[in-house]
Amino acid sequence: MDSIIEKLHNGSLVPFIGMGVFENTKANDGSNLPYDSNSMILALNNGRAMSDRLMYEYSRAAMSLEQRKGRDFIVQMTNHIYASKEYDLPFTYKMLKNIKPKYMIDTNVDDSSCKVYEDVEHFMITGTSRISAEYDRFIVYKFNVDTKEYTEITKEELNDSLPILFKPMGCMVPDMNFIISDADFVDWLTEAMGGYALPPFLKEYKKDKSYMFLGVDFSRDTFRMVAHEITLGLKDGLVVTKKDELTKKENKFVNMHNLEVIKDDSDMFLKSMI
Repeated sequence: MDSIIEKLHNGSLVPFIGMGVFENTKANDGSNLPYDSNSMILALNNGRAMSDRLMYEYSRAAMSLEQRKGRDFIVQMTNHIYASKEYDLPFTYKMLKNIKPKYMIDTNVDDSSCKVYEDVEHFMITGTSRISAEYDRFIVYKFNVDTKEYTEITKEELNDSLPILFKPMGCMVPDMNFIISDADFVDWLTEAMGGYALPPFLKEYKKDKSYMFLGVDFSRDTFRMVAHEITLGLKDGLVVTKKDELTKKENKFVNMHNLEVIKDDSDMFLKSMI
């Protein structure tokens, strides 16, 4: 396990974090935070289930809500899910805060991963979508440890002199900016395939690395496509999952990307590293 910690620290092993790491996290008011697609849909829709077609994946449900209530509603509601509650840092992020990975990918949209690096200067890249000004679907920031603020910088200023936090699905800080609905994902993935979802430096830096997938559900096409685009050129990796059996599509993804499946709870797997 020491080798895993060292690889995370030096950047040769990259943690790739999904919503499942919230499964064991409760807010201080006793409510559950979204940890899978179903619970995210319920959170977006004030606890009410939607039709079976929309319950298939939260991006569909978010698209339906956006069409009925407007883009601002879905942005504000996504932010409200996390900003309206107080909750302890999930265990996965606590572990990673001790390690300070050289490069981390976090597909969650809250600010937990920002807290991993809150006491060190770092770069943060957030995904964006449906903008007409340019093709790039990202914003690059630099964190000032003294002021505790993110400042937007040019993509040319990104390098590996500081830890890099990549939040491809957006973040609630420094501005509310989320890839949440079908239209967001379609736009982001389209530009990702064209090479516009990652800064030029990151396109090269990410190659020939190993990835450790924690709390990521690959049973739906969307996140398999997101992971594929973000990790193009990977060496190999680990998928930590509690599932007894993977679907045919999941197994195909695992084999195609030279991943080892570890059947364990993400928190328990990380605790074994202590």
